[in-house]
Amino acid sequence: MMTATQSLERDSDSPEAGPFIVTNRLIFSIALPMTLGFLTTPLLGLVDTAVVGRLGRAELLAGLAVGAVIFDLIFTTFNFLRAATTGLVAQALGRGDRREQQAVFWRSLVIALVTGAAIVLISPFLLSAGLWLMGPGPDVAEVTRTYFQYRILSGPAALANYAILGFVLGRGEGTLGLMLQTLINGTNIVLSVLLGLVLGWGVAGVAIGTVAGEVIGALAGFAIVYGRFDSKDAPGWAMILAGDRLKKLFGLNRDIMIRSFALLAAFTLVTRIGTSFGPVTLAANAVLMTIFLVAGYYLDGLATAAEQLTGRSIGAAYRPAFDRVLRMTALWSLGLAALTTLALLAFGNAVVNMMTTAPDVRALAYEYMPWAAVTALTGALAFLMDGVFIGAGWSRDMRNMMLAAFIGYVAALAVLVPAFGNHGLWAALNLFLLMRGVFLLIRIPRRAAQTFMPVQ
Repeated sequence: MMTATQSLERDSDSPEAGPFIVTNRLIFSIALPMTLGFLTTPLLGLVDTAVVGRLGRAELLAGLAVGAVIFDLIFTTFNFLRAATTGLVAQALGRGDRREQQAVFWRSLVIALVTGAAIVLISPFLLSAGLWLMGPGPDVAEVTRTYFQYRILSGPAALANYAILGFVLGRGEGTLGLMLQTLINGTNIVLSVLLGLVLGWGVAGVAIGTVAGEVIGALAGFAIVYGRFDSKDAPGWAMILAGDRLKKLFGLNRDIMIRSFALLAAFTLVTRIGTSFGPVTLAANAVLMTIFLVAGYYLDGLATAAEQLTGRSIGAAYRPAFDRVLRMTALWSLGLAALTTLALLAFGNAVVNMMTTAPDVRALAYEYMPWAAVTALTGALAFLMDGVFIGAGWSRDMRNMMLAAFIGYVAALAVLVPAFGNHGLWAALNLFLLMRGVFLLIRIPRRAAQTFMPVQ
C-alpha cells in the first residue's frame, strides 16, 4: 500500500517519476529487445545440444542434459537476484529515488558475488547430490562430471550477471539488456562451437565456452553500469546495509527463490522421470525441453516489460498505468503464444533434425513434438503473471500459488505417467503451467485494490 511517506520521497526532478502513459511502443521498447536477448539463451541450448548431438552418441547428449539440469537447479534457483533487483529498482524509478536505485544494485551485487564464491567452494557436494538426484547410468554420469567441473567456475560471474541485468531491466533499458545478453550468450555460442566441435573438445569445450561468456559479460556489464552512476546520488554503506532495506530484499529473495526452486523441481522431474524411460527417451525429452525454453524465453520479453512497468506504476502510485499494463501485455502474450504454437507444430520436426543426427532420438522427438508445441499457450499466462507479481513485489502470493500448482502437478504425474508413460509426463507439465497462470490471475483484483489504496 502506498503511504504518505513514500509519496513524499518522490524526486520531482526525475523525468521517470510520477504518472505515465502506457503505450504499445513503451511496452515493446522493453519487450522486443529482451525477447531477442532471452532468445539467445535457448539458442545457446540449441547450439550446445547440436554440438554434442553431432558427435552421434546418445550418452553424450544425455550427459549434457543431466548436467544442464543440475546447473539449472544451482544457478537458476538464484534468479531471485535478477527478479528482486528489477522489481525494487523499477519501484524506486517510479518514485524518482535515484540513490535507492544505486543502493539496490550494490546490495544485489554483493550478495551475488558472495553466493557465487560459496557455490564454487561446495561444488563437489553439489555434483554428488545432483548425480544422486538424477540417477544417470555410469557412462552418462561420467559425461556430466566432465561438464560440471569446468562450468561451475562461472558461479560468481553468472550470479553477478543476474544483479547487473536486474538493475538494467528495472530502469527499463531493454536495449542495453539485449546487448549484455547477446554478449554473454554470443561469446558462449562461438566458443562452444569452436572448442567443442572444431577443436574436438566435446562436452568440456561447451562448458569452457559457458564460463568465458559469463565472465566477459559480467566485466562489461559492471563497467557500463558503474560508469553511468552519478556520484552525487551515490549511497553510503549505511544506506546500502540498512536493516529495513536488507530485510525487504531478503524477503523478496526468499519468496522468489522458493518459487524458482519449485519451478526447477517441476522441470527436473521431467528429466528424472524421463531417465526411467531409457537414454533415448531422455535425449528426446532434452531436445523438446530446449524447444519449450525457446517459447518460454520468447514470452519472457513481454513478462519483463510487465515486470518493469508494473513496478514503476506502483512506485508512482498510479493505478491507471497498472491496469493498462496488465491488459495490453496479456493480449500480446496470448496472441504471440498462439502463433508460436502454430509455428512449432509446422516446423518443429525440422528443428529436431538440426539438433540431433541420432535416428532413434529424432523419431521419439517427432512423436512428442505436439506436447512441446502447446506449452507456449499453456505457459503464456504463467510467464506474464510472474512478471506482474515480481514487479509489484507480491512475492508471497507468487510463492504460495507456485506451491499450490506444484502440488497439483505432482498429483497429475502420479495419475498420468503410470497410465500414459511419456505422453502423461508431458500432459502433466502442461497442466502445471496452466495452473500457475490461473492461480495468480485470480489473486490480482484483491492485491491491486490493497496496493493502490488511496492515501489518507
